[in-house]
Amino acid sequence: MKWWGGEYKLDEHSQPTKKKKYESASGPQPGVPFTDEQQAYEYGLDRESEVRNGKYRPKTADMNMVEYCDLWFETIDLAVRSNNKYESILNAVIKPYWRTWNVKQITPVDYDLFKTYLKKRYSEGYRNGIISVFRMLMIDAVLKYKLRDESPIIEQRGRGRYKKKQVRRVKGELPIEAVHQLAVNAYHVWGYAGWVYIWTIAFTGMRPPGEMQGLQRGFTSAHWPAADPDRERRREAEKRYAGMHVLRVQNQTYYAGGKQVLAPPKYDSCRSLVIPPFLHELHERLIASHDKPLLFVSPMGKNMLGVGFTKNYWYPIRDGRKEHKPRAGFERYAKCPLPAVEEMAGQDIYRLRHWHKALLDEPGADIAEVAKEARMGHEMAGMAGVYSEVTLSMERRVVEYLQGVWEKQVVAAGLWMPPFPIRLPDDLLGGTSSLFSGLPSLALS
Repeated sequence: MKWWGGEYKLDEHSQPTKKKKYESASGPQPGVPFTDEQQAYEYGLDRESEVRNGKYRPKTADMNMVEYCDLWFETIDLAVRSNNKYESILNAVIKPYWRTWNVKQITPVDYDLFKTYLKKRYSEGYRNGIISVFRMLMIDAVLKYKLRDESPIIEQRGRGRYKKKQVRRVKGELPIEAVHQLAVNAYHVWGYAGWVYIWTIAFTGMRPPGEMQGLQRGFTSAHWPAADPDRERRREAEKRYAGMHVLRVQNQTYYAGGKQVLAPPKYDSCRSLVIPPFLHELHERLIASHDKPLLFVSPMGKNMLGVGFTKNYWYPIRDGRKEHKPRAGFERYAKCPLPAVEEMAGQDIYRLRHWHKALLDEPGADIAEVAKEARMGHEMAGMAGVYSEVTLSMERRVVEYLQGVWEKQVVAAGLWMPPFPIRLPDDLLGGTSSLFSGLPSLALS
């Protein structure tokens, strides 16, 4: 049986001609022949009916899932980290599981069995990532490539055993005294860079570690906007922020494919952040203590990506440490004891970003919602996101409020402050400058 599937033959330039491309079948299913002429004739009529009603998929649509996954991956445009994540999920899970299937064969029942398979083998977070990629595969197979009539993923709410939605909760309030203790611990673990690092997250809401460790000195308030390579953005910022201190969140840094990558921030949320005078002064002092291109570097001037930040920095900062007294001749490796910050027990440094949002939400802060969301790198949903904009008076209010918090709750409270960092001669440190100069041995708040 032969019929026209709606496609035309191509010429030598891969352009469609006026010659129809006919398809054929020797049976209703592969390997099963027609029983008689009438069955073959009815089969052909059914195919022509599908063509007329736009429901027919040519034989080229009988694509194997592995082939389709490779095609789909080649056409998507993602950031480096997402690209690596999707490729890993496709190669490790989706392609091996569906390797013997064609795209159009997958039914809702097959999808449910796939979910059961995932539930038995993978954690919830990784499982959700797999399902998200598979959902995109199926949506594109229907809408973009016309390989299916509909997606096999059918979401039915209210079916099965009730499960209470898990809401991420942070235990206990985080007072500014606890944030200060984190900064003190960071100073003893990391040096002046640690002190500045903690207060920068707490008073800007920048995403750690990517945006923080990707902050280049040219985008700090000490040099920006004058050092901005984008001429138009530089002129606009100089006009808008005259007399104010502003840093630019332009990049984040992470490992991808075994290499260090400097990429746009999450969701491409590049933004300009006004900062209070005290934080500007901290950044100026830190910049003066070294000559590296990134603001936050290790005590030996190394990129923070390769130092094992969570284990070697964050855990001692959050959980404290015991005193370490080395043997004679190695006194420089001595470590003073540090108290644990109980309010942060078991929590990630990302909590400080949430603390910043809570600080802006405090009664009396009087900061517009659109200004808060823009500061966090978020886009407001609905009409508010379309028509609202951050005005200069809103940003001035942010600066005024944050500076007031620092002066009243830290300075006026008499909380401990570290000495200024002193840059040592490079020849004493083998070509590097110390960020630990002036570090007191046991002084704690």
